[in-house]
Amino acid sequence: MKTRTLGQKRANYALEKVLAIPENTKKDFKSFSAGAPSTILQNGFGQAMAYWLSKGTDKNLKIKKDDKHIVIFNMIREWLSYKNSDVNNNFIKKTSSETEFVKELSDLDQRRYLAAQREALALLEWVKRYANAGLE
Repeated sequence: MKTRTLGQKRANYALEKVLAIPENTKKDFKSFSAGAPSTILQNGFGQAMAYWLSKGTDKNLKIKKDDKHIVIFNMIREWLSYKNSDVNNNFIKKTSSETEFVKELSDLDQRRYLAAQREALALLEWVKRYANAGLE
């Protein structure tokens, strides 16, 4: 069995997610991902997540799954509750909807909230690198 660091596992997850970005979203996602960490640091983690959720929702409150805001939102949401044989992220419980995730995030105590924010920022560094690498 391979021994990999959490950083390596995070990088692998980010690569898989960036490679799976829909074609019609890739161009916009590249520049958007570069500014995502700054958005979190300037506005706060919960506020950034809520903002991205609102930007990826249409007038009828339907979430646009291919929207760059929702793509990055879901990358973070899934990673913070990601569990498999060698990764057990327990920052937040696995949620079935974007709204439930925001609620769970708002219910975290300060220590866990800041840990989740640090993990999201670490993930976004890899997402940003891979998105800007022009991988196909």
